[in-house]
Amino acid sequence: MKLAMFDIGVFVVYVLALLLVAWWISRSDKKEGANTEDYFLAGKSLPWWAIGASLIASNISAEQIIGMSGSGFVMGMAIASYEWMAAITLIIVGKYLLPIFLKNEIFTMPQYLQQRFDHRVKTTLALFWLLVYVFVNLTAVLWLGGLAIETVAGVDWWYGMLFLASFSIAYSLYGGLKAVAYTDIIQVVLLIFGGLLLSYLALDAVADGKGILVGFGILTDELPGHFDMILSPDNSQYTNLPGISVLVGGMWVMNISYWGFNQYIIQRALAAKNLQEAQKGIAFAAYLKLLMPLIVVLPGIAAVILYPNLAAADQAYPSMMELMPVGIKGLVFAALVAAIVSSLASMTNSISTIFTMDIYRPMKPDESQQHYVKVGRITTLVALLIALFMAEPLLGKFDQAFQYIQEFTGVFTPGIVVIFLVGMFWKKATSIGALSAAIGSAVFSFGLRKIFPELPFMDRMSLVFFLCLAMMVVISLLTKSSSTTNDSSVSLAEISFSTERSFNIAALGVVIILIGLYTLWW
Repeated sequence: MKLAMFDIGVFVVYVLALLLVAWWISRSDKKEGANTEDYFLAGKSLPWWAIGASLIASNISAEQIIGMSGSGFVMGMAIASYEWMAAITLIIVGKYLLPIFLKNEIFTMPQYLQQRFDHRVKTTLALFWLLVYVFVNLTAVLWLGGLAIETVAGVDWWYGMLFLASFSIAYSLYGGLKAVAYTDIIQVVLLIFGGLLLSYLALDAVADGKGILVGFGILTDELPGHFDMILSPDNSQYTNLPGISVLVGGMWVMNISYWGFNQYIIQRALAAKNLQEAQKGIAFAAYLKLLMPLIVVLPGIAAVILYPNLAAADQAYPSMMELMPVGIKGLVFAALVAAIVSSLASMTNSISTIFTMDIYRPMKPDESQQHYVKVGRITTLVALLIALFMAEPLLGKFDQAFQYIQEFTGVFTPGIVVIFLVGMFWKKATSIGALSAAIGSAVFSFGLRKIFPELPFMDRMSLVFFLCLAMMVVISLLTKSSSTTNDSSVSLAEISFSTERSFNIAALGVVIILIGLYTLWW
């Protein structure tokens, strides 16, 4: 499939318009980029609507749209649990975790670990996140993005990746987080419009022009297994989504890690005007997450009927775009590229933040603010170059890239969650205890995978979480008297976890909607 000239024209206009908006935002504040708070945290000036939109734009990228749609093609609506359970996770993060981070006035997640523990814990986790962001997240976004461009526009995947990296640099390198966050608003509007339109056209095509309700009925009748939210053990995809574990098991560990302690996600909330504004933004993002399966999973399910002979599952979403009329196809293609580029910009900004503030600055503490911003920009370029050349070797052999990402990060996720939660809510936790949890997470994960290869990775994460929790508690108690405690974080007694009425109503709404969805498709 190739784009018509009119589609290409629509796409080019979009790209130029986005670059113009980003340039205007960056230039509108004369101090933009003058210091690290401006560049890395948008001067702590983001309103709730920009935070919510940017959270979703950062999250919904190639591995979500392409990868999750591919998983929808294979396993069906069950994969939507990643989105729907994330909605309730966002509410929990907004109420219980965000107040602690904002009260401590941090730039990065490793910075909080240094305040709570010491530089060893901070450096260990900072290096880990840098490696994961570059070799897992950036490579996945570039690789799947390149494949999408090749499928839709007929451009070789390598040139597609090169374009995505260049586009990301063009609009985010100068303006930093502020340019990324405000342009994300445009990206999200376009993404939702394009995604809903594609789902509409997909259902109508399944119904042979008889409407979306008829199309949805055909899907549920012909593919009943694709609408099981809780998979049974005899399901071929049970190892990826092991039944009730999506509600009470390892998915909680994954979601809390991603939405609560993931730098390129939580950085938007750290840049809020105040706590209340950040919480409103998180609630807004939670409702957008509830909408996402209609945009990314449903087209993948429809592709089972419309394109049953795909060579790879991850081709489902790009192939479905053939349904789009001329002009609209260019707009939806722009929405797909928008999501990819937004995530690239978010990830590289966070990589540069962690490297500059947690690795480089302690080694060169007396440099100017402008120097640190320059180092951040150089880091962005280097990270993208590494990811460009490592994408195909790392991801070329995987059919479902989304599952690859979950499995790889799942090795370290339990330890990260334990370190943060125990450190935040139990003052007796020590640095040695935290380091043991970090190391134990990898050791336990690889050990259980070797001993029990048939154990679903989500269940494995649950077990590793509790093992790391026990290890951190025991070692903290054993080393408390002999270890030096450098806890400079704000005491919980100084933090209020009360939330505004609007946030509480929004949280209740999310819970009610989720109960309804899982009751309908249990």
